[in-house]
Amino acid sequence: MSKMTRQQANLLLADGVQADVRDSAEVLALLERQFDAALRHRSSELTLLAEQLTPLLDAMEARRQQRVSLVRALMGQQGSMGDYIGSLAEPARGALAAAWADLESTVQACKAATARNGGLLAEQYTVMQRVLHGEDDTYAPR
Repeated sequence: MSKMTRQQANLLLADGVQADVRDSAEVLALLERQFDAALRHRSSELTLLAEQLTPLLDAMEARRQQRVSLVRALMGQQGSMGDYIGSLAEPARGALAAAWADLESTVQACKAATARNGGLLAEQYTVMQRVLHGEDDTYAPR
C-alpha cells in the first residue's frame, strides 16, 4: 500500500464509519427478520438470512481492522477512536462523533438481537432434542 496523506486517512475513516452505520442498520433489520423466521420455524428463510448477513459482517470486520490500523498510525499504538475524534477540528469532529455514537448504539442493539436470537434457537433445539429423544430422566426412579 502506498503512503497515504492525513487527509486521505481522515476521509477513509469517515467513509468507513458511515458505511458501518449503514451496514449495521441493515444487519439489525436482518436480525429482526431472523428472529421472526426462527419463531415461525422457517429454516429456508434462516439460511437465506445467514447468507445475507455474512458479507455485511465480513465487510464491517474488514473496515474495523482498517480503522484500527489507521487510528494507530495517526494517534500511536494506544490511540483510540475517541482520541482520534477528539483531535479533529469542527465540524468534522461533531459529524464523526455523531456517526460513531450512532454506530455504537446500533452495534449494541445488534449484539442484543443476536443474543436473543441465539437463545431462541438454542431453546428450540433443546425442545426438538426432547421430542426426538425423550427426557433423560423419564424412567428414572423418583
